[in-house]
Order: sequence, then C-alpha cells, then structure tokens
Amino acid sequence: MRDQGSWDIKTSVGSTALFVAAARGLAARRPDPIAVDRFAEVFCVAAGDEWAALFTGDPAATAEHPLRSADFGIPFQNFQAARTRWFDDYCAAAVATGVRQIVILAAGLDARAYRLPWPAGTTVYELDQPLVLEFKRSVLAAHGDRPVARRREVPVDLRTDWPAALRAAGFDPTAPTAWLVEGLLIYLSPAEQDVLYERIESLSAPGSFVGVEQMDPIDPEVYRAMLEAQDQPGGDQAAWASLIHNEPHSEAVAWFGARGWSGTATKLSDLLASLGHPAPEVPAGFLMPGLVSLVTVAKG
Repeated sequence: MRDQGSWDIKTSVGSTALFVAAARGLAARRPDPIAVDRFAEVFCVAAGDEWAALFTGDPAATAEHPLRSADFGIPFQNFQAARTRWFDDYCAAAVATGVRQIVILAAGLDARAYRLPWPAGTTVYELDQPLVLEFKRSVLAAHGDRPVARRREVPVDLRTDWPAALRAAGFDPTAPTAWLVEGLLIYLSPAEQDVLYERIESLSAPGSFVGVEQMDPIDPEVYRAMLEAQDQPGGDQAAWASLIHNEPHSEAVAWFGARGWSGTATKLSDLLASLGHPAPEVPAGFLMPGLVSLVTVAKG
C-alpha cells in the first residue's frame, strides 16, 4: 500500500473518497437513479468548499466541475452508482442466506451500516484509519443519523495485524461472514493483495462470501498520461494515479477457486449495459470501466 501519511478528508486519499462520494450523491439526484446513497451528499456538505457547492449552491456556479461534464462526469456518476448497487445487492444476497456478520475493509465513506435494511442481529465491522472513522461517525451523528445494524469501528491500518484488531472488536471467525473489498485493491501491491486474501480466507467460516472490485492494469502509455495530467488544471480525474499499483494482481475467482471457493465475475461495462447506461465505447477521459470487474466468491 502506498504511504498515505496522515489522513485528511480534503487531500490525498480523503479527496479521492470525496470525489467518489460526490459522484454517488449527484447520481442519486438524477431521475430514476441506479442507486441512492443519501449519505454521500451529507459527507460532501460537511466537507465544505467545492464539495458542498455541488449540492448547496447554484448549479450554474459548478457547471465546469468535472463531475458535471457530459464526457466524464455523467459516465463516472453511472460507474459509481452501478458499483454501489452491485455491492448493495451483494449484501442483500448474503444476509438472505443467514449471514449476520459483515466486514467492510477500508470502509472510508461507506455508510451501508446506516442505510441498508439489515436484519435484526446483524453486525457491521468497519476497518479503516481512526480519523476516517471519526469523520464519518461525527458527521452522521451531527446529522441525526444512527446505524441500522450494530456498527463496530475497527480503527486500524490494513498494513498491520488487522485480523487481531477485528477479533478484539468481537468478530467471530466461526460464523459466516460477508466481506466487502470495494475501492481498495488498486492501492495494494500484488503481494499485499495476496496477504489480504490469505487473511480473509483464514478468517472465513463455511457459508462466507467475499465481494471484490478488481481492476486490470491500465495501458502503460495511458497510465503515464494520467500521472502527467494530475498536475495540470482540471486534473481531478487522474488524481488517484500516483496512489495506485498499476501492475497485474491475482484474479479473485482464480485465487479463491484454488482454495475450494466458487465464484463469478461481472464486467462493470456489462453491468452498466444491463442497467441501461452503456459505458462509452471510447474511454471518457481516464474512465475505463472495461478494466473493472465485480466478483463474488463463496465458501461452501
């Protein structure tokens, strides 16, 4: 994992999280939305500045914001809304089998503990840096919101012994679990990803599931252009380029399949098409949904 230093909601990984949250919030305001995460807007308003202006100011004043552009912003909103819906549906399918233990790795601004209709007895464990969890909790408390499920914060750096911290928070490795690995893997080296998978596998009882967002490497020339573009005016689209590991990683279905799990992968571009929002044939800016797959693996 790249060294991310001290976390700040308006810089580095925090800024990327806000960019994604803003896309979810704007997508939720559109007619017949793919997915609705009403808390995404709450986080952006709490962050203030350009993020709040997208929701509380005159739309004309933010017309030039990249998230409002037709060539990048709208497709990116669709991308994030489709991903949100897929993981929401994944959670619903997992609890329908009787799973009552959910673990969200690198939880960031994920508010599923607050907004999904969790069955009684469900516990959601959120793992992330302490300041990330503090920001989320304080913002939603000030907004008057309470979690639907039992929410357990696990303030930990995923580069350390997070399984021990998870167990100390009450996690039961003998009970089936649904794991969410969303928006994380590109920030890990191939070796770090394999360690993450090994830890998940060792903590998963039969009947467990893992939901994964994975991404194929970006073409080297395109990636080089992204690194150059992030320092230019309007380079928000590529701002995450220097944070990621653009290398081949283990494919989730194959990795878990070799250990007895079964799984399926769905291309994000296919999911968008099925939802009536086909991805642009030519990548919009640095948006490449054809490289992203959403994977579910199950331990029998």
